[in-house]
Amino acid sequence: MEQASNIVVATRAALAQLTALAIQYSFSVVGAIALLIFGWLAAGFLSRWAHRGLSRVHGIDATLAQFFANVIRYAMLVLVIIMVLGQFGVQTASVLAALGAAGLAIGLALQGTLQNIAAGIMLLVLRPFRVGESIETGNISGTIVDVGLFATELRTAEGVYRLAPNSTLWNVPITNYSRLRTRRNEITVTIGGDDDIDEAQARLLKLAKAEPRVVKDPAPMTYVSDFDAGSTKVAVRYWANSSDWWGTHKALTKAAKLAFHKTPEPSPSSGEAG
Repeated sequence: MEQASNIVVATRAALAQLTALAIQYSFSVVGAIALLIFGWLAAGFLSRWAHRGLSRVHGIDATLAQFFANVIRYAMLVLVIIMVLGQFGVQTASVLAALGAAGLAIGLALQGTLQNIAAGIMLLVLRPFRVGESIETGNISGTIVDVGLFATELRTAEGVYRLAPNSTLWNVPITNYSRLRTRRNEITVTIGGDDDIDEAQARLLKLAKAEPRVVKDPAPMTYVSDFDAGSTKVAVRYWANSSDWWGTHKALTKAAKLAFHKTPEPSPSSGEAG
């Protein structure tokens, strides 16, 4: 009987402890669930608010606005998770230390990726190039298709797809052929040493003024670019819109060829002359 009574007493004590733990942790569980729901909603609200606010700022790219909005959202969620762990008595200081160590390890492992992200942020903020513009760096050239946080997509002049890590575009000088409205160019022809230089200059200037894609201001001009004992090089310098630069160059080159180097007509044969 005494053994049975001891078992009953122990059982009652265990049930009492379980009841106390259930009551204690039920409030913690309910509070954690409420905190998770509130944190999830608050993170989404702050993310959308930040995205709308950044989208209204002039010069902030849509990709960059979305990136910062996601950073705010995930930072809020991490804070909520730490607060939930604190509801169950977990030492948040040790959790933060573990997260810091994990972040350091991840940063070292993804050093190249993080470098591309940092370069992507700078490219999106400073915008040395935009979608549709033609650029050239030390070993990369093409038309911008898309600018992302990790890499930039380009289409080369040959129609080839190229993906360039952002770090390779940020650390080198960039030549943007489309950013400014107009570009300068010149066409050079070679005339004989006895040919009339003034006439050649007048002919070149007439060709440039006749081309509708050559801008009027600044006006085209001609000059002698070089000479030697048997020939003289005469050039015409002109400006054209960046979008028309290549087409204008080809048209004026062809016009100069036809104007200065006409193919002589074949002489009639003796049979035709008879």
